[in-house]
Amino acid sequence: MKILITGGAGYVGSACLRYVAEQGHEVMAYDNLTMGHAQAVEGHPIVQGDIADTELLTNTLRDFGADAVMHFAAATYVGESVQNPELYYRNNVGGTLSLLNAMRAADVPRMLFSSTCAAYGMADSDTMSEATPLDPFSPYARTKLAAEWMIRDFAHAYDMGFTLLRYFNASGADANGRHGEDHTPESHLIPLVLQVPLSQRNKIMVFGEDYPTPDGTCIRDYVHTHDLASAHLLAIEATEVGTDEVFNIGTGIGQSVMQIIEACERVAGQSIAREVVARRPGDPPKLVADPTKIKTKLGWEPQYTDIDANIATAWAWHKARPNGYHG
Repeated sequence: MKILITGGAGYVGSACLRYVAEQGHEVMAYDNLTMGHAQAVEGHPIVQGDIADTELLTNTLRDFGADAVMHFAAATYVGESVQNPELYYRNNVGGTLSLLNAMRAADVPRMLFSSTCAAYGMADSDTMSEATPLDPFSPYARTKLAAEWMIRDFAHAYDMGFTLLRYFNASGADANGRHGEDHTPESHLIPLVLQVPLSQRNKIMVFGEDYPTPDGTCIRDYVHTHDLASAHLLAIEATEVGTDEVFNIGTGIGQSVMQIIEACERVAGQSIAREVVARRPGDPPKLVADPTKIKTKLGWEPQYTDIDANIATAWAWHKARPNGYHG
C-alpha cells in the first residue's frame, strides 16, 4: 500500500511513518516543517507543503500514486487554541477540508484520522469507551471533532472509507534511541519532568493536588508511540471504501502526575524537585481509555503497559539528545 502521511515529520506522525515503512508499505511524508523535523523522517521521501495547499496536495497524491492517507497535520496546543481559535479552525478544520478535496480530485478513497480523547471532555466514568458522550471542552478539541464529522460526511457522500483514532497521551521514544519527542514549546508532562534531571529546569510544576483522585493530581493514560504506530497500521489495513469506524487507543491504565514524577525518578536515578501550584482551568481529573474495541476488532495489544519501561525510552532519547534533533 502507498500511504501519504500528513504531519509525517511530527512526533506521532513520524513514528507511524517509520513503523509502517518497516512493515513493508511505501510511505511519503507531507509536512510544512513548522513543528515537525525532517530528521525524524530518516531518509523517507518528504514533500514540504502546507495542508491548505489543495493543489500541491492533489499533485502529491497523484504523483505518489497514493492508496490511502494518514492525517496527522494539526495545531495541537489546548491553551493556544483558547487564545487563537481562528488558527485552529483554519488549520484543523480548513486544512482537513483541503485534504479531503485533494483526495477526491486524486481519487484516493481511504483515510485514517488522528483524533483525540479530548473530544470526550469532562467525562465522569473511570474509563472512556467509544460510546462515552462527546463533550469537547476546548477549541482544539472542538476542531478535531468538527473534522471527524466532516470526514464522515465526505465519506458517506463521495464513496470513501475512514477510520477515526481517538488516542490518549502519546509518550515515549524509539527503542533505538534515534527518534523521540522534540516540541517547542514543550507541553507534555514526561519530557517536562525529565528536563529536571537534565538540568534544563529547576523543578516541575504540579498544577493542583486537590482533584478527586487518590493522590489529588490528574490522571492520564500514557500510550507509547510504538503502540500508537502498531494501532495505526492495523487500522489502515482494515480501512476500505465504506468503512466507518472509530477506535480509542490507550493502555487502559491511568497514571497520576505524582506517579509519573516518581517513575521518572526511578528511571533517571535521582530525585526530581516539584512545586504544587493552582489548577489549570479546564484540566479534567481523569482521562483513561477503554481499549476493548480495538483489541477485540483489530487484535491490537500495547507492548508498553509498564510506565517505567515507557519512560526509559524517553529518558534514553532526551539524555542522548538534550536539544532534540538540533543537537
